[in-house]
Parts: sequence; C-alpha cells; structure tokens
Amino acid sequence: MTTESERSFVPAQSPRSGSSAQPRSGSSAQPQLLRPAAPPATTLRTVAELTGARLAPNARSTDDAADVRVTGIEQRSNAVQPGDLFAGLAGAQAHGARFAKDAIERGAVAVYTDAAGAELIGAVDVPVLVRENPRAVLGELSSALYGNPSERLRIIGITGTSGKTTTAYLVETGLAAAGLRTALIGTIETRIGGNRVPSALTTPEAPQLHAMFAVMVEQGVQAVVMEVSSHALALGRVDGVDFAVGAFTNLSQDHLDFHADFEDYFGAKRRLFDPASPVAAKIAVVCVDDAWGRRLVGEIENGTQVVTVSTTEPTPAATPSGPAAAESARWTATDVTAGPGGTQQFTATRGEVKLPVRLRLPGSYNIANGLLAVAVCQAAGVDAAVAATALAEVDVPGRMQRVEGGQDFLAVVDYAHKPAAVESVIATLRSHLDEQGGGRLAVVVGAGGDRDAGKRPLMGAAGARGADLLIITDDNPRTEDPAAIRAAVRAGAEAVEGKRGEVREVGDRAAAIGAAVDWARPGDAVLVAGKGHETGQEISGVKYPFDDREVLAAALSEKMKDLTVS
Repeated sequence: MTTESERSFVPAQSPRSGSSAQPRSGSSAQPQLLRPAAPPATTLRTVAELTGARLAPNARSTDDAADVRVTGIEQRSNAVQPGDLFAGLAGAQAHGARFAKDAIERGAVAVYTDAAGAELIGAVDVPVLVRENPRAVLGELSSALYGNPSERLRIIGITGTSGKTTTAYLVETGLAAAGLRTALIGTIETRIGGNRVPSALTTPEAPQLHAMFAVMVEQGVQAVVMEVSSHALALGRVDGVDFAVGAFTNLSQDHLDFHADFEDYFGAKRRLFDPASPVAAKIAVVCVDDAWGRRLVGEIENGTQVVTVSTTEPTPAATPSGPAAAESARWTATDVTAGPGGTQQFTATRGEVKLPVRLRLPGSYNIANGLLAVAVCQAAGVDAAVAATALAEVDVPGRMQRVEGGQDFLAVVDYAHKPAAVESVIATLRSHLDEQGGGRLAVVVGAGGDRDAGKRPLMGAAGARGADLLIITDDNPRTEDPAAIRAAVRAGAEAVEGKRGEVREVGDRAAAIGAAVDWARPGDAVLVAGKGHETGQEISGVKYPFDDREVLAAALSEKMKDLTVS
C-alpha cells in the first residue's frame, strides 16, 4: 500500500497516451515563430550605420539600396518572413550564407554576412551587407530592429550549472503573485502570460529572443524571467538585452565539451555580472554556497549592486570585499525543516526581516533555489513577503516528479544530468527512504552524446556510490556510439572503492526503466535520471518520441497488472 507521505512526495502527472514510435526530424519542421504584429521599419542605411557593414560589390548596389526597409531579422532561412534581413553567419556545420537564396525566395529584402558569406552568395537581386565577425553585433542589431524592447521590460536572467529552471519557475511565480504580468523563457518552455511555446534552446538565438521581447511588450508583459546558459553568454545570444537583475545559482562540471576548462566556463557566466560586459545586470544576486559564487562576488567591481544568499553559515570568504562590499546585502536560510511528502519549510532572513517559506520541492538544493528566488523577487522590486508566500504552490515539470501507478514504492523522474545533480537527487531520496524505514534505491541513468565526455565516469561514480542498484542506459547518444558512452559511465561506476551498489548495463532505455521497476519492492524507490521533462530521445541524429514519465508509468502499469494476475 502506498503511504500518504509517498503519495504526496512530489506531484504526480497523468501520462499522455498514444505515444508514437515514429522518429521526429527537426530538419523539415517549420520553426515556431514569435513576431511582433507591428514591428518598426528600419532603413538599410541605418542597419549599415549600426553595424559598420558595407555593401558587397557583387550584389544589388543601386542608389535605392540604402532606402530598403527592414522589419525583422532571422538566421534560419526557413523561418524568414517578407521584409526580413537574413543573417547568413558561419556555423559549426555550415555557413548560413549557403541558404541565402532560399531566404530571398521567402521574402528577405537584404542579407547580412561576412566576406566568406558574400563570396558564397554570389550575385543576387537584394543588397548584401558585409562585416567582419557579423555575429559580434547581432544582438545589438536585433534589439534595434525591434525597437529595443528589453528596455521596456523588467528582465531577470538566471545562470549557473544547476537550478536555473527551478529558480526561474519560482521567481516567475513570485512576480506574478505581486501582480505583474510575466513571461518565462527557459529549458522547458517559453510562456508569455498563459500561452506556452516549447523551447528548443535554453536561451534562444538573439534574433528570436528580441522578437520575443517585442511580442511581450505588445502583449503587456512587465517582467520576464529567463534562463541564461553559458553558451548564450559566450556566443552573444543575449547581447543587446537590458538585464535588471542577474542571478547566479552555482557552478559544477558540465559543458566542458564547449568550454576549454572551468575557468572558461566561469568566465562565460561572469559576463552577466561584470560591469565591463555589455550584458551586465544592474543588480547581481549571487548564491555563495560554493566557492565559485564567493569568487564571483569578490570579483564584481564597483558600480554593481550585490545581494548575496546562503543556506550555510556565513564565513569571511562568503562576504564581499572591496568596492562591492558597501552595497552588499545578505539573505540566509534558517529553521529548515522537512514536512510531509517531501515538502520543506525555512525562514528567509535578511537583517530584521524574517519570512516563512514553504516549498513543495524536496532536497536541500531547493532551499538554495527558494532563497535565491525570494532575493531575486525583492531585487526586481516586488514585496518579498508576497513572493515568499507564493512559492508554496510551485511544481516544476521533470524535476523530482512523482509518477503514480498504484505501486507501493516511490517512482520519480528527474532531469539530473550532471554529476553534482545526480548526487544531490540521490541524497534527497536516501533521506526520504531513511525517514520511511530504510528502503532500497534503484537509479537509472546514462550520459548524453556529443557533450562533455569528462563527466561520464563521474556520473557512473555518483550513481554507484548512492544506489543499491545502478542501471546504466542510453540517454541521448546523438551521433556517438551508445555502447562507448555506456562503457565510460560504467568505468566510473566500477572504479568506486568500498561500498557500492550493484551495477547493470541495459542499453535500451525503456528496458532499463522496466528492469528497475521489476526490481523494486514495497518501500523502495526508483529514480529515472537525466531527461526529466524531455519528450524525445536522439539516436544517430534522429529524435524519437520518448518520455521517461510515460515509459515509467507504463512499466508501473505492467507490474501492477502482473501482480493482480498472480
């Protein structure tokens, strides 16, 4: 029988039915477009002045070229609208200029590229603007073409390795509770008011991002909460954005396939707070629970208002020094207690201000996320007490999400796909099991292909140290050999010395989930980690429908059916 504590541990989601096994290819799908209804028109002369670009000699160069009117900007040729400036930029796999003729056929009135792109394009009937490193000013150009919409919004950017999505959901809820019309941009979805748009990237490319902001302005949005990835900061996707508040969660190993090392990774995150950066937020809210947060605060120069938050005891290293110290304020979490079914309570304290906060999200890391959210809401200009009260109602898809099928053990799906995140989620479930009498824990986990390979053995080690049964499976192999990825994860698991759980390898993810469910006894827990809210699995460049929540629910249903028959 399922206990009430287990039943309410994390919100259950009814699985969607009718999932097809047919592959989904993004290559032919029409991109989701968010465009303002009444964009301003900008002459090509103004575009050239803004960018420092010149007209290519082999394209249209008549006297009227300068008066061509641009009403939008787009990098994706299949998303071009009539009146757009097509940005044909060099990419990782191909130069965007190769698709310029397709963009022109769709209504592009001009092309913006580099010298190599202009050569690829050749003679065309629209003006071609050429600039060295055109991406360097793409954000500012996109903002200008849409009327600098971010200046009319209260934009909160959240960066860090883990916790961005949860913190964003918490902050957005707090702002909405204070009466603001809000929007959310992040890993799971883009939401404008109550309208949802699926997200392809944690942070959209600059042309799409500024178009979104323009739509938000038209729809009366006042505050935008957005996740800001290190890729977005390094590649200039958020250039031209006027951030009111920037928040830092933490830093641990991830994305070292993209960044040269941890210093490079940290440096990308730092752009959101460095006063010398064009995207520096006016107010920095930094969690100083880890050394990277403490270092960030210490490096912020005079001119940035700093707010620090900590769930640990204050230490001298956690206190800003130098020019930032005078403007620093500190929030701490005290009186942390666990409630029934994975709920938590704590007191958010800043000086004489003490606010009770209740969360439906389990785990000590969510105390940090909740405290950060309270501080961010206040920094954004809303009543912290109102925001703190509102956090009690927040659930986040695919984050410690309970899947219920009538079973007598706990079954949870979580997005944890980094070593530190896997460790944190396992610790949370272990604590819950201990409270319930000491059941066993099965963990199903893999590692993504074409991503940071260095974290694969660390993922295996984290699972082996914390699980009674670790099942290593495929995540999103993408273009890599799935068996090679699993081998790297397994090597880390088997290298763990001392006490560790049983380690199995089951490549098929659905079969791996089924094996964990079959293993579970009353009072145990099953964690399916890595994909969370995702609804596809990418294998050999093809994305197939796959939702951990649906597959786990189906496995639970099958087990309950077998138990009924027996």
